[in-house]
Amino acid sequence: MATSAAQTRLTPEEYIAFERKAPPDSEISRYEYLNGELIAMSGASRAHNLISNNISGELRSLLKGSGCETYANAMRVSAPVTSSYFYPDVVVVCEEPRFEDDVFDILLNPTILVEVLSPSTEAYDRGEKFSHYRQLASLQEYVLVSQDKVLVERYRRPKKHETLPITAQDWIFTAFQALEDIVPLTSIQCELPLQEIYERVTFPD
Repeated sequence: MATSAAQTRLTPEEYIAFERKAPPDSEISRYEYLNGELIAMSGASRAHNLISNNISGELRSLLKGSGCETYANAMRVSAPVTSSYFYPDVVVVCEEPRFEDDVFDILLNPTILVEVLSPSTEAYDRGEKFSHYRQLASLQEYVLVSQDKVLVERYRRPKKHETLPITAQDWIFTAFQALEDIVPLTSIQCELPLQEIYERVTFPD
């Protein structure tokens, strides 16, 4: 989903109040909040929408009866350590969901976050946004999905018994680049085939 920085600076409280008053049918109806600035979230491409819906639909099916919940596109996630708020493309939570307040639209404890990359957001999703996501103690896996080629990248937080030290920088990285590949989401004991992720998606020559 495309982003652009708005010039307005707000406190976190002002941001939440502003977001909750925004008309749902406005051209840009959602904003992320980063370092006091609003980041406008504009419309997404057909491929972006297909991929997001494919992933959320497949995960909902795989997780049926597990107690996990899956949200697509509209669940705001808070990074309290950095006082930031984001709209991941797909969110999975497998603990009891915790929310910032009784409106239940700001999740605090995601298990998996998925972002579908676009030219305008790729650097942001890989860099600054991931630096904020890494501060979430509940987060176990971060998945980046390209929309213009077959490429899914998974970052997994090491478990305590693994040799890598568990710090904000040490995540285990795996890339999947063939439609026959299957992404193992170990934190939820599921496998996500790339064939399902990219169903009906066509790629530029």
